[in-house]
Amino acid sequence: MLILQNISYIHQNKDVLFEDISLSLQDNKKVALIGNNGVGKSTLLKIVAGELTAAHGQKSIDGTLYYVPQLFGQYNHLTVAQALKIDHKLSALHAILSGIVTEENLTVLDDDWNIEDRCQEALSYWKLTDLALNQKLDSLSGGQKTKVFLAGISIHQPKLILLDEPSNQLDAMSRKLLYQFIRSSSSTMIIVSHDRSLLNQLDSMYELTSSGLIYYAGNYDFYLEEKKMKQEALHHDIKHVEKEIRKTKIKARETIERQQKLDARGKNKQQKEGVSRIMMNTLRNNAEKSTAKIKDTHHEKSAGLSQELQSLRKGIPDIDKIKFGLTDSNLHAGKKLFTVKKLNGNFNGKPLWNTNLDFEISSTERIALKGENGSGKTTLIQILLNKIHDYQGEVYRAAHKSVYIDQDYSMINNDLTIYDQVQVFNDTSLQEHEIKIRLNRFLFGKDSWDKRCDTLSGGEKMRLCLCCLTIQNLAPDLIIMDEPTNNLDIQNIEILTTALKTYQGTILVVSHDEYFLQEINIERTIML
Repeated sequence: MLILQNISYIHQNKDVLFEDISLSLQDNKKVALIGNNGVGKSTLLKIVAGELTAAHGQKSIDGTLYYVPQLFGQYNHLTVAQALKIDHKLSALHAILSGIVTEENLTVLDDDWNIEDRCQEALSYWKLTDLALNQKLDSLSGGQKTKVFLAGISIHQPKLILLDEPSNQLDAMSRKLLYQFIRSSSSTMIIVSHDRSLLNQLDSMYELTSSGLIYYAGNYDFYLEEKKMKQEALHHDIKHVEKEIRKTKIKARETIERQQKLDARGKNKQQKEGVSRIMMNTLRNNAEKSTAKIKDTHHEKSAGLSQELQSLRKGIPDIDKIKFGLTDSNLHAGKKLFTVKKLNGNFNGKPLWNTNLDFEISSTERIALKGENGSGKTTLIQILLNKIHDYQGEVYRAAHKSVYIDQDYSMINNDLTIYDQVQVFNDTSLQEHEIKIRLNRFLFGKDSWDKRCDTLSGGEKMRLCLCCLTIQNLAPDLIIMDEPTNNLDIQNIEILTTALKTYQGTILVVSHDEYFLQEINIERTIML
């Protein structure tokens, strides 16, 4: 079905992204391609799709292929039919039906007389029944664009499907449709995703790392168990080597001390027996050489163990190196932060919601804000934060300190350096060395302190947001997040999850990632 042999990719600046990647997939296999941001997952998928050329290696595909890329507006100028690459076939069909039966039109159509019916069936499955095939993609939401490309699978009926973060822009209902589609499909699939619910639908995991591709013969939960066992074994090996280093140092000290006592005792005996000065110098030199040899022997062993320890520590995942340190909110549990009565927003002069909203938010609650794409979740957040004033109803806001982390991490000033950014939150005048210690705790080493924030990835910006919150004297009473996991890899989602688990204040989060919501212990839902 698919065979990759020793695939390598080199950037234009000659940096090697990955090398010697080999993979063999049989028919009907559904596998995940996972790994940290920047390791090359999307690039490898594009090489399989034929959109990029490998520097080295061979690729063999038996059957038709369909590729759903990550969408960043690059197809906005196309119509739905053009994006699905069926526009020429549809034009030929319409020409033939109107009487223009030419050899060219027949060749383009290729006997695909039910192409329009398949289009309507596919769009209907993804709840896009109102969509016209000549409609431009720039008029659609992010979720609708993704569903257009997903509809193309049923239209083209390929043997091999490549999906790059297919659930990123989808609401909860559309994600369920995606999971159902994956389970029912007989096609072979390679899926790049950080959606852990999706990953649990798949047969196996391939983890792309800096050292190559690692295979796990199960779904995401199986992968987690295997990784956990590997990390436990790694920490056991680290403790063992640390113990051996301590024992080696103690033994070296004791051996040298014992040798020095023997040398001193021998020297005293020789002096009493009147040994000549020349002989005394010779014996002293021999003793010094013996002590130096002992030191060298133990130093070599200690150096070897230290090198082994350093190598083992490189295998520790980044999340285990982070110290979160989010302090508790000062508000007592149960204090009313928001009271909302008969609230409704405005959308083109009409009410945004079918029914007015009535709810309260109290201190230390963990709440998910849910609704389909376009249901007004972000608008409601902006109203609560008093950034939108055009609404009907009442919103009571108690005095409290809140932080809003949106999908673009706009609390980060892209014009600042990393060091200057955290200084903005330094309300207790921490000293420079203390600031740098906090940065190191969040994996920002000294080489990155002068880096501008606009060069950071989504995961790095998320970690910088968390670092800023720990710099403050007091943690915010309320953290509001809008789709915080959308552009994060699994490792950075785990970092965010762990930080939120330690936080004792109030959480209001918009997310379609059910796995994430369970992990951060969401207690109730506000549904729009």
